[in-house]
Amino acid sequence: MHIAPLSPDDPAELGGYELLGRIGQGGMGQVYLGESPGGEPAAVKVIKPSIVDSETRLRFAQEVEILKTVWGARIAALLDADPEADPPWLATEYVEGLDLSRHVAGHGPLDALLTASLGATLAEALATVHKQGLLHRDLKPANVLLGPNGPKVIDFGLAVFAESSVSLTAANTVVGTPSCMPPEQANGERPLTPAVDVYALGAVLLFAASGHAPYRADNIHLLFHQVVDPATAPDLSGAPEELVPLLTAMLAHRAQDRPALDDVVRQCRVLIEARGLKVAQARRRLTHHTAAPAHVLDDLLAVERPTVPGAAARARAGTTDVPADVPAGRRGPATPTPGTARQEPGGSRPAQQGPASPAPPVAPTPVPGPGPGPGPTDPRLLFARVDTPMPPAT
Repeated sequence: MHIAPLSPDDPAELGGYELLGRIGQGGMGQVYLGESPGGEPAAVKVIKPSIVDSETRLRFAQEVEILKTVWGARIAALLDADPEADPPWLATEYVEGLDLSRHVAGHGPLDALLTASLGATLAEALATVHKQGLLHRDLKPANVLLGPNGPKVIDFGLAVFAESSVSLTAANTVVGTPSCMPPEQANGERPLTPAVDVYALGAVLLFAASGHAPYRADNIHLLFHQVVDPATAPDLSGAPEELVPLLTAMLAHRAQDRPALDDVVRQCRVLIEARGLKVAQARRRLTHHTAAPAHVLDDLLAVERPTVPGAAARARAGTTDVPADVPAGRRGPATPTPGTARQEPGGSRPAQQGPASPAPPVAPTPVPGPGPGPGPTDPRLLFARVDTPMPPAT
């Protein structure tokens, strides 16, 4: 876990939450670790004041309304928000731990049992989202937090109501994360169906088990071409053999060929029970394997407050790194994956909760769309969210 100190330009508090440090950022905003007056930690997300306008306020207000609608044991809950504030902000439940992307990069892929447990947990969480009439549309490793009570899904900035897939995104504009995006989403098709989240979950599980995404390319143009080309099969190398049939089905090119989430849960249960375990036992193993040490946040919050007015949050913030303890039986470290860069070309939303990256930020880069031609070659962009006009692929 990396908690970066506040900069001199950062606010000391927002909406009554004292800000302690930076835990994530994107092209449109910043996420802070905050503390309520009663001592409750929170992830406080704020739009950069320099880019606040009527459109960004409307988008932010839509995200707040969706967070008010969605609920579930595996979803980071909305605590408070003020989209009309200057700047707009929202506070969600703080989940202490690494996201899946950073866990795999630092500790290696999960084995088949733990991946199946993760699959059952996340499929159940997404099924809850769908029952509330929503599609997530941006599930990816960086949006799965591995907390002390198990995985939780975050970042509903691209979520829409499934009935119409209506959003504030303009026609023929593709939004989402290319490495986890199904063909119909990459083609800008509407309305979308729950199958988009099934595909994204398949991409997340493949990453958890192998350390890589379904498609890998040197630039986003080629990546989009691979995603939308029915003749190009996803790369399942490195995935445990017993998971390949499920991953193949979840990553099917045609939406109608993918399994329902209930079937994903069932197949994950079969894999778990074949090992002689109950699903609850496997989940406890997953949590024990992935949870960060509980003392990290306590150590940060225990720092004595200085008496200088307005300086408390800055003095208490600092860099806190989780020890890279690897339990016995864990696979060796994976090759560092394309990062989870959160810079978002084309005016997209700020990244939600997630550890701040110590690497230099990647400047937002316009993406002209799938097809030949030069494009960004920084591999971190392959895991970045895009929100930019793209002609549907032919």
